[in-house]
Amino acid sequence: MSKFGLEGKTAIVTGGAGGIGSCICREYARAGANVVVASRNQENIDTVATELQALGAKALAISTDITVPAEVDSMVNQTVSEFGRLDILVNNAGGGTAMKKAEDTPYEEWVRIVDFNLTGTFTCCIAAGKQMIEQQGGKIINVSSVAGTKGNPGMLHYSAAKAAVISLSNNLSFMWAEHNIHVNTIVPGLIATPAMRKWNVIPSDTDEDGNPVPPLTLPPEPEEVADLALFLASKASDSITGEAIPIRRWLKMDRFWE
Repeated sequence: MSKFGLEGKTAIVTGGAGGIGSCICREYARAGANVVVASRNQENIDTVATELQALGAKALAISTDITVPAEVDSMVNQTVSEFGRLDILVNNAGGGTAMKKAEDTPYEEWVRIVDFNLTGTFTCCIAAGKQMIEQQGGKIINVSSVAGTKGNPGMLHYSAAKAAVISLSNNLSFMWAEHNIHVNTIVPGLIATPAMRKWNVIPSDTDEDGNPVPPLTLPPEPEEVADLALFLASKASDSITGEAIPIRRWLKMDRFWE
């Protein structure tokens, strides 16, 4: 079996119907994993689960609000009941909001964004971690953002939460190493998801004369984030834990304050 294969493994992917999450689900399914697609919208995750089943995978769609601990516990319990174990958790659910000045950030919005991006990730880690401690092994992959490393002045709360996700992962990797639980963080820059293309923030791959733009000056595709998520879920990454791994090309906005 390939070191990148996931045969016999069971994975939960939160935010599993989104641009990045659905790509991770498909990549895991192709690698042989049982995949639990989790998100708040049942119709959306049913669509992804059906697609995975068409690829020959066993897939389960579980509607879950990661900000509600009881729903997270139910997600993990249903997964173990269906597949017998939980080997991989990808905390991909998260999101930002409209850009605004720090002094114009409402308290309620701060709480909502931090709850969704940080507290929800914590809640999922703990619920999955308890099962993985019982199994004495597992892979947890938390999705942060370059906003958590360089900041994003337009989204103060999102940046703070994503920075805290990296710190959370570092702490858990140390605390759970004795249980053979790997905890790593993917740190995406701007990714060319369908939503980003819809909002017209992805530059063209040709210049004004129609010539191809160098690929390394363009954002990665969501499939490339899925490739990294596959590596971190697989046996090939068995010596890696507590790392925050960026996935970005050479876009100034992903590296420096502007």
